[in-house]
Amino acid sequence: MTLKPFDERYSSGKKARAENARAVLMNLNRQAGGIQEGLVVPVAPPAIPGIGTTGGFEFWIQDTVAGEPARLDELTQQFLAKARRRPELTGLSTTFRATAQQLSADVNREKANLLGVSVKDVYSTIQAQFGSLTASQYNEFSRVWWVVLQSEPKYRQDPSDLTRLYTRSNQGEMVPLSALVTTRWVKGPDLLPHFNGFPASKVNGNPAPGYSSGQAIAAMEEVAREILPQGYTFAWSGLAFEEKKSGGTSSLAFLFGLIIVFLVLAAQYESWTLPGTVMMAVPFGVLGALTANWLRGLENDVYFQIGLLVLIGLGAKNAILRVSFAVELRKQGKSIMEATIEAGEQRLRPIIMTSLAFALGVLPLAIAMGAGANARHSIGTGIIGGMIGETTLAMLYVPLLFYLFDRLSERGKAKKEKQSGEKTPDGGNTPEGASPEKAEDT
Repeated sequence: MTLKPFDERYSSGKKARAENARAVLMNLNRQAGGIQEGLVVPVAPPAIPGIGTTGGFEFWIQDTVAGEPARLDELTQQFLAKARRRPELTGLSTTFRATAQQLSADVNREKANLLGVSVKDVYSTIQAQFGSLTASQYNEFSRVWWVVLQSEPKYRQDPSDLTRLYTRSNQGEMVPLSALVTTRWVKGPDLLPHFNGFPASKVNGNPAPGYSSGQAIAAMEEVAREILPQGYTFAWSGLAFEEKKSGGTSSLAFLFGLIIVFLVLAAQYESWTLPGTVMMAVPFGVLGALTANWLRGLENDVYFQIGLLVLIGLGAKNAILRVSFAVELRKQGKSIMEATIEAGEQRLRPIIMTSLAFALGVLPLAIAMGAGANARHSIGTGIIGGMIGETTLAMLYVPLLFYLFDRLSERGKAKKEKQSGEKTPDGGNTPEGASPEKAEDT
């Protein structure tokens, strides 16, 4: 189903939030839940075409012992019942049913043989009437078109429609199928899919608002380990499988970003303590980004993680404005306390101005509407929250950390100078049993 263009949906004055794809899908799910005649599960398309068949995640419960389909259906329903109680998950559904109502057609082969009717022709006739049968193909407009036989829907809605079908015998006579076929209602699986070579049932779902796909994956696996007995396993497909395969790469990217920024600052300041002071501003930005993302009910997706990488540079920039100014004041002979206080006062206005300018620059991302708005919401909200956290919390703690680290550095230098003062001018140690004065006379 293709939604109307954004201009047509939003021109009526309704809120855009109530008419985006997620809201429409939730509304359809509520309406489809009241349909008793069948199982209707509206799903979103996959985020990346070709990877998976639906949006969200695809989870498979595998029967490795080749048990009965009814047992697989029972375990699937038990799994869904418990998984739906988890706050990390929403929209859980499955199309696997082992007790679907089915019409079984039994062909009397002996009678068909007496009447000269091929059993293959009987099945082909039933297939063309109630299913579809490929008859031929032809080329037109540089494409191959298939000729498919199928009756109109009104002629294949009732089992009695089978009585109007005829097939030809080897003597050229038309034989009614009602003379050869008897029907009965049975229960069984309408489809029996296989995954990794095993009978399996597929469960579709989505992370709940405010939870990441990684948290949803962990919750599904935890429920599966509690429910599934020996001989039944689980597996992933689609985007969830790719996420599991590449899990941890975003954390490594963030870690390497921190290391590279730290090494660059260490080379600039020729110190290991001052870069530590600068980098301590980054956790406050991450805390602000996570808080803002949680307050808006957004997911911890890849776009939000890109925003966290941006916050490494932004947080370091604000701390550098304070630390570099305090270092210059220290070179002018001011004490640690004086340099820390003056740097905090003098650099306050530039920090607020640059942070406010950047936050206003990404504000359109946080309030965007239209195609791809969810991605822009994640990165915009994360950066704005991170800038607020870095500007407010780091404003208080970065000067304190600079003071503490600088004091530790001064103590370390004083200790080294004291140890070097105990040595003789020629670099040798004081002789054992002699006083420093006598050593100097020597």
